[in-house]
Amino acid sequence: MLRIGHGFDVHALLDKNLFIKSYPERKEHKFIMGGVEIPFEKVLLGHSDADVLTHAICDALLGAAGLKDIGNQFPDTDHEYKGIDSQKLLKKVLELISEKFSIVNIDSTILAERPKFAPYIQAMRIKLAETLSVNIDQINIKATTTEKLGFTGREEGIAVEAVCLLGLLANAQVQG
Repeated sequence: MLRIGHGFDVHALLDKNLFIKSYPERKEHKFIMGGVEIPFEKVLLGHSDADVLTHAICDALLGAAGLKDIGNQFPDTDHEYKGIDSQKLLKKVLELISEKFSIVNIDSTILAERPKFAPYIQAMRIKLAETLSVNIDQINIKATTTEKLGFTGREEGIAVEAVCLLGLLANAQVQG
């Protein structure tokens, strides 16, 4: 049996200096995408490290496994997750699904005007494959602009869509 999951996430972009002024306790906050630090004058706003790509992948995996969403699993009201590395969340998601499912593949699309992600896609694929204990060819990442339209076009935020395919492990059973 195969299960498809879809994930979508959005985080606001803030000028790094404005972010530090608003959140002085998080002055080390960096722009992270797919577990990779990318040099950029803005940062993503979020309770965790705001890695929007990893969050969308978490939601796709959780959805395919029928385990609700990232907000349900790791609520932003829980101080334990404040500023957390999203790769740790992804590892926890893997633990939740791996009793019954194996990852067949993940496909994702980053929607952003800037920064340009092409130079970092391979590093993101490697990092995500390591975190999920899968082959790099099971992870696909694309990036596109919205031709300056909408909140992503105005550089107010970044959105990511991700889909995944999970395979049911032998002898595993799912309800419903």
